[in-house]
Amino acid sequence: MSQLPAMVYVLCGLTALACVALLWRAYWRTGVRLLLWAGICFIGLSIENIILFLDMEVVHGADLAFFRNAAALVGLLCLLYGLIWEVRAE
Repeated sequence: MSQLPAMVYVLCGLTALACVALLWRAYWRTGVRLLLWAGICFIGLSIENIILFLDMEVVHGADLAFFRNAAALVGLLCLLYGLIWEVRAE
């Protein structure tokens, strides 16, 4: 049972990376810029999941919560900027 949290962290990271790939593929096919911004957001969320795995399973002596939250914040701010920019562009 002790390997279950590590497996969940890895699966969450892989899911976020799959979202990046699907969003960017759709962006290159359609050219809708909102898909690009969502893909950039999911890059930040993927980095957050990678840091979460490192924090909980690899590095036991340090708290990487600041870096996890910073990666998620940067990703979400990119999405927010894209949402605002797309509204103004129309």
